[in-house]
Amino acid sequence: MPKTVHGLAAALPLANVDTDVIMPKRFLITITREGLADGTFADLRFHDDDTPRADFVLNTHPWHEARILIVGDNFGCGSSREHAVWGLVQLGIQGIIGTSFAGIFYDNARKNGLALPIVSPEVREQLMQAASHENGANYTIDIENRVIRHGEAAHPFEMDDATQTAHLEGRDDTLNSLEFADAIRDFERGLGNQQRVRVIR
Repeated sequence: MPKTVHGLAAALPLANVDTDVIMPKRFLITITREGLADGTFADLRFHDDDTPRADFVLNTHPWHEARILIVGDNFGCGSSREHAVWGLVQLGIQGIIGTSFAGIFYDNARKNGLALPIVSPEVREQLMQAASHENGANYTIDIENRVIRHGEAAHPFEMDDATQTAHLEGRDDTLNSLEFADAIRDFERGLGNQQRVRVIR
């Protein structure tokens, strides 16, 4: 996982964008993680006949190449579907800047290397305004220093230590658990011994 995310930012100011908006349930039929980019924001990006909606930011120049989203409050609420994060990553989104994220969505993002820096409403508005300029704006999300850089400006953001470490070291829950593999095996052996003792008694 990269220590920094750099790229063009797109403003998506809608509040309470839930996982069914991010990844509609009709795209959850795949048995793999592949092919979910087309489903990401499908009802916002496309008309019923699958032609692009001209008024959706990711369909317009230059934001069709955006790597960062700046979003409204409570982004990622709704169900626990991890497909929402998989689709965003496949679409090329590497970071999402907001004031708050739903807890399960935040955890799923951490597991898949999608950076979610949390900023104040005032900073979010500044970043949205700059991103909405006709030529767009490029931001750098510096995960190691927990700072968003835009030109000469630097805006601190919140990210808990465990999430920061996961991004910097490319870790996930499975790798974290494997660090305790010996202790887990010892515990399991202990359980086996206890069961044998009960049988003997």
